[in-house]
Amino acid sequence: MSDFTTNLIKGFLLDYTQTFARQHVRAEFRKTFTVEKVRFDYDRRRWQRADYELPVFLGDFVLLTPKEILTKDEAWINRPDLLDRFTEICAAVPDSQLRGQINDYFLRRLSEEPTEKERREAAARTAERYPAMLDYYIKDKEDTGEEAHKVSSLKVRETEVQFGENVRRFVDDKLLGTAFYREEPDSFDESLRRVHYLRQVIEDQDGWRIFYIDGQPLRREADVQIMYRLCWYATAYDVNREPNNGRGPVDFKISLGAADKSLVEFKLASNGKLKQNLKHQVEIYAKANATKKTIKCIVYFTETELHKVQQILVDLKLSDRPDIVLIDARVDNKISASNFSTPPA
Repeated sequence: MSDFTTNLIKGFLLDYTQTFARQHVRAEFRKTFTVEKVRFDYDRRRWQRADYELPVFLGDFVLLTPKEILTKDEAWINRPDLLDRFTEICAAVPDSQLRGQINDYFLRRLSEEPTEKERREAAARTAERYPAMLDYYIKDKEDTGEEAHKVSSLKVRETEVQFGENVRRFVDDKLLGTAFYREEPDSFDESLRRVHYLRQVIEDQDGWRIFYIDGQPLRREADVQIMYRLCWYATAYDVNREPNNGRGPVDFKISLGAADKSLVEFKLASNGKLKQNLKHQVEIYAKANATKKTIKCIVYFTETELHKVQQILVDLKLSDRPDIVLIDARVDNKISASNFSTPPA
């Protein structure tokens, strides 16, 4: 979706970036590029190229995007939302005969006590059988398009606060000038040291505040991964995020040459597949990346989540392992919840 959209509005993005760069980017960081497939010539039936003065990074040009059109997570029209709202959409079908057929087809694919997974699979098969449901779903999303802009703006602002303002404050106040940026000669020791230092700052030096927006904790593992990546500023190590070497992507591969590689995997304690992942996932990735050095880092936000993780580690006989690090991002054991507020902007 993002690649398609970028190609569709490529000319607009190039014009926007060139205007912005000429006004705000110093000349030594700009360069003129000949860009292919800028716009389509319908008379000649071919793509046209054009020259643009753009920001340059590592020899290639950079495209900038107006913040107003950014989004995050799923697109406004997406399959998970369709399946989540299946019953609601079905009820809104105006044709009573069609509505009855859809309901009958859907219910026949459910057991007496269906699970959520079973309901979603039945909904997916029903939507394939009756594609008219897609028309009703898309029409509803088009009619509520203004809400899409509000939701997107809110998510973009949350990201701006979390990864712009909070992380910058976190690095400036807690990390710069400390031992955090003095590196160990082994990728495993260095990766683990940074995890432990990050843990110390989060748990003991108010670093936990970075995980909260308007008093609510983040619930996306991708956000934790980004925070860890940002903490590898000014390093000689190659920090490769989500490399896929044949068995699916791992969160991080930290390496210093081909013979020294370590993997770091981040999970939220609330992840429903945490036990399964701890048992199999990182070991599979380790084989694919030809390394035996792995670190598993788990972030929890409540006492209940902590007990859940501890029980999982006991069940898997993984307690007290140095390569499994728990990070306490709770609020209630640090300050009174009634006095909690997010850091000032």
